[in-house]
Amino acid sequence: MEHEQQRNLTADVLTLPIIEGSLLKMSSLIAQSFLNDPLVISAKQSLLAALKQHQQSIDGIRPPDQERAQSYEETIAAFNQVRGGNLYFPYLGSGIGRGSLVELEDGSVKYDFINGIGVHHFGHSHPQLIEAAIEAALGDTIMQGNLQQNKASYTFSRRLVDAANANGARFDHCFLTSTGVMAGENALKIAMQKKHPANRVIAFERCFAGRTMTFSQITDKPGFRAGLPVNLTVDYVPFYDEQRPEESTRASIKALKSHLQRYPGQHAAMVFELIQGEGGFYTAPPEFHRALMETCQENNVAVLVDEVQTFSRTTELFAFQYLGLDDMVDLVWLGKASQVCATLFRKDYAPKPGLLSQTFTASSTAIAAGSVILDELLTGGYFGTDGKIAAFHEHFKNHLEAIDERNPGLIAGPWGLGAMVAFTPFQGDAAKAGALTKALYNNGVMGFVAGGQPTRLRFLLPVGGVELKDIDEVAKIIEQTLVSMAD
Repeated sequence: MEHEQQRNLTADVLTLPIIEGSLLKMSSLIAQSFLNDPLVISAKQSLLAALKQHQQSIDGIRPPDQERAQSYEETIAAFNQVRGGNLYFPYLGSGIGRGSLVELEDGSVKYDFINGIGVHHFGHSHPQLIEAAIEAALGDTIMQGNLQQNKASYTFSRRLVDAANANGARFDHCFLTSTGVMAGENALKIAMQKKHPANRVIAFERCFAGRTMTFSQITDKPGFRAGLPVNLTVDYVPFYDEQRPEESTRASIKALKSHLQRYPGQHAAMVFELIQGEGGFYTAPPEFHRALMETCQENNVAVLVDEVQTFSRTTELFAFQYLGLDDMVDLVWLGKASQVCATLFRKDYAPKPGLLSQTFTASSTAIAAGSVILDELLTGGYFGTDGKIAAFHEHFKNHLEAIDERNPGLIAGPWGLGAMVAFTPFQGDAAKAGALTKALYNNGVMGFVAGGQPTRLRFLLPVGGVELKDIDEVAKIIEQTLVSMAD
C-alpha cells in the first residue's frame, strides 16, 4: 500500500502546474536568501567575468606546447593503463574552452565537433551553463536520488513532458536517470511488463542501443556482445535505403510482418532509432517509420523511440516531432544533450511499484544545466526550417558539396541531418576513414567514425556554442587533410 501511494503521489505531482507566482506570498526560504545574498551574487559575477576574460585567449586552433609533450604523453599512457584500454584520442581537457574550441592539457586548442559523441551540445565553458553549475554547486547535495529530490527535478520533468506533447503526443510521465542507456532500459522494462508474457524485441539492422548486458543484445554489432550471455531475443528489420526508397520500405515491412507471423504474440516492443547514429547518420522519411509503427500497433507491439542522440539535433526538439510521429509513440527516452536522461511514457504504461528506482537520478549540476539548455533551446530560435540548426547544417553541407566538387571521389554523401553531419571518405574504406579521423585530430578538428561497409565520418555540432565561421575553418581543415592523404 505504501508503494502504491508513493507511485500515485508521483503521478499526481507530475500533473500539477508550476505555481511559482504563489511563492511571492510566502516568506523567503533560507536557500533563496542565500542565493540572493549580495556576497554570493558578487562572487558569481566575478567568476563569470574572469571566465570571459580568460576565454579571449582561445581564438583558434593551436598546436601542442612542446614543453608539455613528454609529461602529457606519460599521463595519457598512465591513464590508458589504469582504465584497462586505450583512449580513442589522446585527449585530456584542461578544463576551459570557448564554444566549439577546447584547450587540452598539452596546451593545444582544437575544434570539438563531436562533443563526447553529443554530450557537450552547447560547447565548452558556456557562460549560462557555468552560472547554473555554480548555483547548483552551492546547493546542499551533489546528487539527486530516489528518496530525496529537489524541486529542480520536478521543474525539469514538467517542462520536458510539456515540450514532448507540444505537437499532440500524449505523454503523461517523465522518469529521470543518469545515463541514456539506463533510460532505455527503463523504457524496455516498462514495455516488457505491460506486454507480458511477450518477451521478444524488434530493432533495425545497424542500430545502436547501448552496451549494457541487455542493450548489447539489441545493438547490431556482434563485437559489442562477444562473450556475453544471451538474455534477450532480438529480431532485425532492414533500415530505409534512400537509393531504393519504395523497394526498401516494402522489404522492411515484409521482414517485420514475417517476424510477427513466425512468433505470434511474442514481441513486446520494437525499438526505433529514427536516425541511425552509430550506424552512419542515415535518415528515413516519415512514411517509412509510420508504416512500421502502424504494423506494430496492429499487433499489440509497443513503439519505443530512442532519442539519446537525436534529441534537439533536428529542426524540432524531438526527432519524432520532426517526422510527425507524435501520435504513434508509446515510450521515448533521451539523453546526451539534455545532460539529465529521461524516459517519457503514457499513463496506460505506468509500471507496477518496484520496477523503477534510481539511487542516482542525476547530479544537481546536471539537472540545473539541463533546465538551462532546455530553456535556451525552446526560446533561442534553434528550431524550424529557418532556425539555427537548419542554418548550421546547410552551411556545413554546402562546404562538403563544394569539397566533393573540387576533389571528385574523395568524399560522398549523404550528409546527415540537422546538427548530425556526416560523409563517406575514400569510398568508405574503414582503415582510411580511421586514419582520417586521427589526422583531423592532429590538425585541430575532432570528429568520429560511424557505420561500417561503408565507414563514415560524423560530426555533432555544438549548436549552443558554434558559429558559421567555425564551420568555415573546420571545412577548410577537412579539405586540406583529405587532399594530403590522397596524395
